[in-house]
Amino acid sequence: MLRIDGSYGEGGGQILRTALSLSCLLSKPIEIYNIRKGRKVSGLQPQHLTCVKAAKTVSNARVDGDKVGSLNLIFSPEEVRGGNYLFDIGTAGSTSLVLQTIFLPLSVAPAESTVEIIGGTHVPWSPPFHYIAGIFVPTLERMGLRIKLWIEKWGWYPKGGGRIGAEINPVKEISPLRLIERGRLLRIKGNSAVSNLPLSIAERQRVEGLRILRGNILVEDSTLRDAEIEIIDAPSVGRGTFFFLIAEYENSISGFSSLGERGKRAEEVAKEACEEFLLFHRSGKTLDPRIADQIIPYLSLAEGESSFTTSRITQHLITNIWLVKQFLPVSIGLEGTEGEEGKVIVKPQ
Repeated sequence: MLRIDGSYGEGGGQILRTALSLSCLLSKPIEIYNIRKGRKVSGLQPQHLTCVKAAKTVSNARVDGDKVGSLNLIFSPEEVRGGNYLFDIGTAGSTSLVLQTIFLPLSVAPAESTVEIIGGTHVPWSPPFHYIAGIFVPTLERMGLRIKLWIEKWGWYPKGGGRIGAEINPVKEISPLRLIERGRLLRIKGNSAVSNLPLSIAERQRVEGLRILRGNILVEDSTLRDAEIEIIDAPSVGRGTFFFLIAEYENSISGFSSLGERGKRAEEVAKEACEEFLLFHRSGKTLDPRIADQIIPYLSLAEGESSFTTSRITQHLITNIWLVKQFLPVSIGLEGTEGEEGKVIVKPQ
């Protein structure tokens, strides 16, 4: 049984999710200890337990320690099975993170799967649904993976109640990814959304976003058309605002988002996402920090060497590299230091 220190590096839920995913994929029993030990509220929380439940269900695993507050978890999976699955987090916990836990093993299951998850779709400290659909999925599709996503209802903090769906078709192998030169910026698009709030707030976000982009990136590249930002009146049981940008380059795609909150002006919401994009664009690197750590497990299973550059090396990236090496005989080279630009080279053995 592989023992994993859950307090290593980033020390949060990422270690749990990646470990569960690889455990299911490889049918390898694991013990995770010190789960989220350094966090303000340590141990497993409802969202993490939904990840455990999802992994348990798709792999028919035997589990010990799956309760709120637990610092230790033993997880012994059997064979992953495709099928129709429904998971309800019961809070505004991230549906995206639950999906990411089981997507990799279901991508190599014997049959296709349909997964529906109820919870938070656009909540703090996790990739929003639109990032998963607009950045994560297209990047994985370049590696040969096949997934179709949809959203029925948006879920904001604290009410949750959002609902997403995924259709996952298994593949025989994963192709490597080589992204050193991102090429020219081709298009900027995105959306400005509100739920149960005046559409004027979404319009203010859109206007401010366009103002910032036109005053910066759009004047730097006269061949680029104006940004396309859609206004969305999103169905939800709760209230919230969201601003999202997708930057499409010749060889890669990146995403940048911001959530509204009480006391935060609409203009500030748009500014936050735009400034994050501008910082990335001026770096000249191929992948944004969020996707960089998410694709490490996939590249480690690819049929060949992969490489990419990123605008910022994060603790999440460093932690995922360390964790994947616990499971797989893979060489992962990281050039650069945390907080700076960097390059990653992945060589499966």
